[in-house]
Amino acid sequence: MPVPVQFLPSPLPREPLATAAEWLALARHRADQPNPNAMVVASVGSGGLPSARVVLCKEIVVDPGYVCFYTNYDSRKGQEIGAHPRVAIVMHWDHLYRQVRIEGQVVRAPAAESDAYFRTRPWQRRVGAWASAQSQPVDSRADLERAVVETAQRFGVPVPGPEDAAAPAGTGDNIPRPPHWGGYHVYADAVELWIEGESRIHDRARWVRTLRPGTEAGAAPVVLDDWRCTRLQP
Repeated sequence: MPVPVQFLPSPLPREPLATAAEWLALARHRADQPNPNAMVVASVGSGGLPSARVVLCKEIVVDPGYVCFYTNYDSRKGQEIGAHPRVAIVMHWDHLYRQVRIEGQVVRAPAAESDAYFRTRPWQRRVGAWASAQSQPVDSRADLERAVVETAQRFGVPVPGPEDAAAPAGTGDNIPRPPHWGGYHVYADAVELWIEGESRIHDRARWVRTLRPGTEAGAAPVVLDDWRCTRLQP
C-alpha cells in the first residue's frame, strides 16, 4: 500500500536526524525493499577523486547526531576515510518517495561498541570478516574460497555453506572481532531531506551546523551550535 505523501511541516523540524531516523524506521517496518537500511557512502581518495559504494546503516543516533556503519578498516573506503575523514551519504526509498542526504566528519566507533556488534553477527559472517582482505587483489575465486576454509579450520567451525545449517548453537562464539574490522560514526554537519512531489515540485530542505574536530586523534567532534535550516527549491 503506498504511503501518502506528507511534506515537511512549516516551520521546519529543529532536529533533522530525528526525522531521518523516523523515515528509516518506517522503511524497515514496511520492508518494501530487501535492504531498507542500504545507503551510499562516498569518500575522497588520492588526488581528490571521489568513490562510492553501498553499505548498511546500522543506526542513526539523533543525539549527538551521527550515523553508524561497519566495514573493513583496511578496505579502500577505510583507507580513504583514514586519509580524508569526511564522507557524504545518501539513503533513498522509492516506495516512501523520500531521500536523505548527509555530510559529515568520520571517526571510528569505540572498540567495545564494535566488539558488541560483531558478537551479534552470524558466525558465517565472522569467518568472512577474517578470511577476506577486502579490496585487495586475489588471483582466483578458488584462492578466496581456500582462505575461507583455512579460517574456518583455524576457529574450529564448519566451512560456511549450505551444509552449515545444522551447526549447533554457540558455533563461532569463539571468533573475536578482527582488529581490521569495526564501526564508523559519521557525525553530521549537513542534512538534506527530500520528499517527492507531483510534477517535479518536490519538497526539499537543508540543515547545517558547525562541528569542531576532537582534540585527540579519533575523538568525536564537538558540536558548536544548533542546526540552522532552510527550504530549497527542487
